[in-house]
Amino acid sequence: MKQITTDIQSPAEFTERFINQTNHSVFLTGKAGTGKTTLLKKIIDSTHKNTVVVAPTGIAALNAGGVTIHSFFQLPFAAFIPDFGQPPFLGQRTQFNTKTTLAQHFNMNKKKKIIFLKLELLIVDEVSMLRADLLDAMDFMLRKVRRNDAPFGGVQVLFIGDLMQLPPIVRREEKPTLDKYYRGSFFFNAKVIQEQPPLYIELEKIYRQNDPEFIELLNNLRNNHISEENVALLNNYSKPDFDATKHEGFITLTTHNAKADEINSKALQALSGRTKDYDAKVAKKFPDHMFPIPKTMELKVGAQVMFIKNDLSHEKRYYNGKIGRITELSADEVRVTFPEEKLTISVEPYEWENVKFSLDEKSGEIKEEVIGTFVHFPLKLAWAITVHKSQGLTFEKAVLDLSNVFAPGQAYVGLSRLVSLKGLVLTSPIRLNGLRNDQNVVDYAKNKADEKLLTRKLELGTVIYLQNKLQKTFNWDSMVSRWLSLEAAHKTAGPKSEMAKNKVWFENQINALMSTLEPSRKFRSQLIRICQPDQMNIDVLHERYEAAYQYFIKTLEPVFRGNIKQLLLLGKKSNVKQYAEDLGELDDLLTDVIIDLKKSRKLVQNLYNGKELSKENIWDDQIRNFKIAKIQVVKEEIRRENPTLGELDDFFEEKKSAKKKERSSKPKISTFDKTFDLFDKGRSIKEIADERVLTEKTVYGHIARLVKDEKIEIDAVLDQEKIEVMKDKLGKELEMTLTEAKDLVGDAISWEELKIYHASNLR
Repeated sequence: MKQITTDIQSPAEFTERFINQTNHSVFLTGKAGTGKTTLLKKIIDSTHKNTVVVAPTGIAALNAGGVTIHSFFQLPFAAFIPDFGQPPFLGQRTQFNTKTTLAQHFNMNKKKKIIFLKLELLIVDEVSMLRADLLDAMDFMLRKVRRNDAPFGGVQVLFIGDLMQLPPIVRREEKPTLDKYYRGSFFFNAKVIQEQPPLYIELEKIYRQNDPEFIELLNNLRNNHISEENVALLNNYSKPDFDATKHEGFITLTTHNAKADEINSKALQALSGRTKDYDAKVAKKFPDHMFPIPKTMELKVGAQVMFIKNDLSHEKRYYNGKIGRITELSADEVRVTFPEEKLTISVEPYEWENVKFSLDEKSGEIKEEVIGTFVHFPLKLAWAITVHKSQGLTFEKAVLDLSNVFAPGQAYVGLSRLVSLKGLVLTSPIRLNGLRNDQNVVDYAKNKADEKLLTRKLELGTVIYLQNKLQKTFNWDSMVSRWLSLEAAHKTAGPKSEMAKNKVWFENQINALMSTLEPSRKFRSQLIRICQPDQMNIDVLHERYEAAYQYFIKTLEPVFRGNIKQLLLLGKKSNVKQYAEDLGELDDLLTDVIIDLKKSRKLVQNLYNGKELSKENIWDDQIRNFKIAKIQVVKEEIRRENPTLGELDDFFEEKKSAKKKERSSKPKISTFDKTFDLFDKGRSIKEIADERVLTEKTVYGHIARLVKDEKIEIDAVLDQEKIEVMKDKLGKELEMTLTEAKDLVGDAISWEELKIYHASNLR
């Protein structure tokens, strides 16, 4: 008897499998530097489930590739009381909502509701900042919109974050009221978490540090086991008179914004020379509060700067938090040197994307749509930064000012940014009582699942997920009910109306659908017997599913094609708009049923064959393009039957053209590869910029990178005459900067053309 494989591998690999094979919610945590962000991006790119990513703040959402919690759930910025009735009035500055007031102000449009109904996986990043009351408000909205009273309306939730880091913020005026409902402000204090606790998974392999003594110290600090010996060890690195601005590569981590701004401002002013301003290129919708760095960047030669993103190229010349020094500034170039490596690089602009989530109506897939971009050099002044803003960064050398620690976890966050103790300097000795973390968080960490529990949860969760998923797949009663509601309109329609003419056809459609209801009910009963924990045989499930699929698809597909045919023919007639829209709604419902059958079939096949349940293995092109392909088949059929009919007015194309142009729903690829794909299809620089919501200057930067990586030949971009001019003027001088090169070639060659030549292998 073949069983589903549930062997435990690494926590990261297990998490990915657990998300894809079960519907149980997960809290994924881990110490600083254990790869939570890397795993988040891998899950987003690989999961077969309809997924939305949210985060508590705009910057956190931007970094995670998602949207804010308040914008997605359309929640007001007010505290939430998890009860019905009217909220207390505590003045204009302190607002509360209840289930009653949220329901009264509910105003979600149809498209957003459909996304909520299609949602299978909700990812919440930076969950340490998520308040308990906000999570309960999210839960209430999901249950209400989905009309499902299970926790989160039946949606699986992946919470990601480190609770030892940034805590939730509760205003003093809100606390007395919230204390009546919650034992604490962290997400795990929410009512919905008490109702259904997520599986607690911790990533343990640390990639940032490799010094056992330092790792042990951080673990003790994290778990409130810090000893006098640990404090003594830290205080060996106390140097009260240390001036970070006079030592290469040191950054000061302080607890307050004002202090960090003051240090950076003074250090910049102390440099000789003039300040040069660089402005971000902002396209379409990218609100100010989401800017990852200030729109205008003030730089000087000699300024110490930090990279705030990883290098996307294969060279990996810098990482998030790497510090260097500016050695040259020009109108179109910023050059940064890493003295210890004796390496100087020209910094390329980075593209941040503001996204929203939309639905592909033909496939039913939730996907990201880019609605705006922010392009800037991924740099910021780096003499100082707050502990808060340092989260996620890695430093070789840092000065820690922990004299005014005001929140549990700040000391841990600051220290854990460092690679080793060798790079640590403390501005003053620290005290043992200033290092404690929130005991509630430490206690919650005891819920971490061991390997035995993880294995058992995966075994049970996979079977339960299959049972629920397949039960839903083979239950299309509500779809047939909607068809039946239109049958009455056909029977009572006026004799000359299009409905009346189609009455017999529609009755045949209804009869075909009705014939599937009793067999589908019986098969759902079979599925309950087959999908039993500890008893399920994947061989039996695979054989029975395949037989059921073939049986039902023989009835459903002809109805589906008949409906498409009718919609295409209606395009040749007048005064049928409402009728076409009604049939269009039935078409959408039937499309969903058939695509669910096909997706679940792939799911069972992959489990049967021991393959990973990934987006690549489930959402294949045959499923994604199923409806488009069927429309083309029906069009050809109509043309064969009516060769003199002429061009068909395509109802489906009209629906599509009424929407904004949407991005591909394929897995994410790098921004450079997206540009390459369009260039390879013959698009001009301007066309690529328009289609990708970028400036032409940014696209030229992408082309330069692609030339450098030898994906594009330089003569496919530049005129041969201009290439010869640059060869003649510049030769093969490798150490020449772009500014020096521009002086030599003059105005005959643009900066963009020069950058492309500079990136090529012709030099």
